[in-house]
Parts: sequence; structure tokens; C-alpha cells
Amino acid sequence: MKTEEQIRAYTIGELRPLTASIVVSDHDPGWPASFEREATRICAILGARVELLEHAGSTSVPDLPAKPIIDIILAVQDSSDEAAYVPAMETAGYVLRIREPEWLEHRVFKGPDTDINLHVFTVGCPEIAQMLLLRLAPSPSRGSRSLRRSEARPGEERMAVHPELRGRQDCRRAADPGKGADRGGLTCD
Repeated sequence: MKTEEQIRAYTIGELRPLTASIVVSDHDPGWPASFEREATRICAILGARVELLEHAGSTSVPDLPAKPIIDIILAVQDSSDEAAYVPAMETAGYVLRIREPEWLEHRVFKGPDTDINLHVFTVGCPEIAQMLLLRLAPSPSRGSRSLRRSEARPGEERMAVHPELRGRQDCRRAADPGKGADRGGLTCD
């Protein structure tokens, strides 16, 4: 678990301590439409700068209970080159909340009107494939549902980014980020 000092180091703006329970909802069939709406908006904002746009996380898996926050992966040419995409996103109402240059140049935006975590990586980053593994897994078992619900306790993390995957930074990746695009991925031309 990260210390408050470590969290402050990469958080942009004020920390928002978690004071309420984390809500884990049954799967909402509207989550894919929420992703599509955000994807359309992001493509309109960034155009050809979007190398890859994928619906990730628990909300991308049919029948899996999840926190009702849409996780989206955006791959750009170079996520450390904020001048290439951050001003356009901020003008459209997105708020850059996380900057982690030491962890794969990861960035996270919050959406203007939809509860999202927009994760930005450099195209080809192996973490993209890692984050998509959950989506490619078979239908969830009863045990995994109860585990996810029992893990949802306040105070454990300020912004959940798949804690079961987050610590893995090795190069042994099992999924190809280009596969499964028909299950929620887009590119913008």
C-alpha cells in the first residue's frame, strides 16, 4: 500500500480521501454505451493522436459486478509528451488527476460528466495488455464475485487501478492489446 506522501507525489490537485463505502454494483448493460459515448468524444477531441482506445476493467466484462466507474485505456504516441494531448482534453472538460512518470509514464484523467478513469499510456506499453486480461477472462465465477465485493472497503485506495494487476511490472505479458478490439476497442482515423 502506498503512503499518503507517495500518493500526493503523483496526484494533481487535492487528495480526495475516501470516506464512504466503495459501491460494487451488479453488471449494468449500459456500461458499454457509456464507453462508446466517451470514446466518440475522445476521438473527436484528439483525432489521429488516438493510437488505441479500449474499454477495460470490470465494467467491460459482461456479468461481472464492478464499481460503476468506466475504465478506458488511451494509447498515444508518447504519454510523457503532455503538450500533445493534455490541453485539448482539458479544454473539453477532462481533468488530469494522476501523473506517474516513474511508472510507465501513466496518466489518468477524470471525465467531464461521466464517472471514468481514462488511463493514458504510450502506444505499445505492455501494461495495456495486462489491463485487458480481465476482459479476456472467461465469465466470472461465484468465488470471484464474492472476492471483488469483499475487497471493496473504504480507505484502502484512493483511485483503484486494478490492484491485483498494478504491482506487476515485469515484461511477461500474455495478451496482445490489438486482440479483442471487437469487444470494446476503437482506433480513431
